[in-house]
Order: sequence, then structure tokens, then C-alpha cells
Amino acid sequence: MRLRRVGATSHGPPAPGTGPYPYGGYPRSMATEDDYTAQPFVPDRGGLPALRAAAAECRGCPLHRDATQTVFGAGKASARVMLVGEQPGDQEDRQGKPFVGPAGHLLDRALAEAGLDPADAYVTNAVKHFKFTRAEPRKRRIHKAPTLRETAACGPWLAAELDRVEPELIVVLGATAGKALLGSSFRVTRVRGTVLEEEIHGRPQRLVPTVHPSAVLRADDREAAYRGLLSDLEVAARALA
Repeated sequence: MRLRRVGATSHGPPAPGTGPYPYGGYPRSMATEDDYTAQPFVPDRGGLPALRAAAAECRGCPLHRDATQTVFGAGKASARVMLVGEQPGDQEDRQGKPFVGPAGHLLDRALAEAGLDPADAYVTNAVKHFKFTRAEPRKRRIHKAPTLRETAACGPWLAAELDRVEPELIVVLGATAGKALLGSSFRVTRVRGTVLEEEIHGRPQRLVPTVHPSAVLRADDREAAYRGLLSDLEVAARALA
């Protein structure tokens, strides 16, 4: 599996406010997907509170324009396990907290049953803004998967969270999170429920991939899908024992 470092960027757009244009220093007509990056908004110093405050002002890609707010990670800097999902959903976007919707409630239940205390986990997403579509104004907002480039643009935030938390184990929830951490060749079905050892941002990390809890909610056989998620999380619990 080819490793891709999430936050590896050598050059980025000018820092906010330093150029004559909004959106990270670029005129809107010139900004392309290749220009997307959150790097100029990520502070070099400070802990999780400083990161969270800075992320609220992130304009590294266009997703911030339609989202209600940035949804940053939540949990203790001393957490032993970090859970990484895809992006906020509708409820997360409204409340400003990750995993507070139906998928989050299911995840909390599975973590507790697997022997992992949800209160001792740091939870976050690869993408910090809700991407959605809707057929008509005022209709329900429907989740839309972020592109690889949008995920990569948000990568510096995830890299900074990993740096501050230094988890003993990363639980990878779904394909988008896996690609953000391990590259575009990642396939969750190939490696779910196994303990991987990879170098992420120059540090050795242990990771356990599994499906995103929202996939369990969409499954035809929800009970079987839940048992699969639970089994994968039990592997994570044993890895931390």
C-alpha cells in the first residue's frame, strides 16, 4: 500500500489577509482544485484549543461557503485512540460537534460494547466542513462525498490533530478516512479488522480500519453490518490492551 502523507505540502497560497484577494490570497477566478489547502490557516504552535479556534476561520477550500460552521475534532489530548471519519453530517454541521447524529450514537454503542470508552477517545473527520446537495431550497440536505482533492486540502488539520494527540492507535472509519491517511489505493474491505503499521507524517502508527457507522445504518442487513463493525472495534480494543 503506497503511503501518502496527509499534510505534506511545500508551498501554499499566501496567508489569509496578506494578499489583495479573499480565499487564501487567490482571486476566485484563478483558484483551482490544485490550489486548495488549509495549510496557511494551521497555527504552528498551541494545543487543540488553538487548532480549533483557527479551524473556525479556515477558507482553504470552497466547502466552507455552504456549511454552517467548521466541525473540528473533539476529545482529550491524552486520548489513547483517535477515530477518524469522513466528514460532518447534517446534525454535526448544525451543532458544531463530530459524531452527534445517528451514526455517532451507533458508534458510541459499538465502542462501549467493544470495551473502548467513548470518553477516552478523540473523534474527528478527514474533512471539517459538511458537503451536501439538495434538490430544492429548504429541502433536506443530502450528504455528498468529498473529492480526493478536498480531502487532501483538509489534510493539514488532521496532521495537526495527530501531532497534538499522539494516539496509540488510529481507528479508520471508512474509505475516505483511509485514503486521507494511507493514500488513494486504500480499500477498506481488504484490510478491515486488521492492525496495520504504517508511517504517518514521519511517525510509526498503528491503525485498525473498519467501515463508517453510517454504512451500518444504510445496510440491508443492519444487524450483520453492526456485528462486523463491533468485531473490528474489538480488534482495536485488544490492540490497546
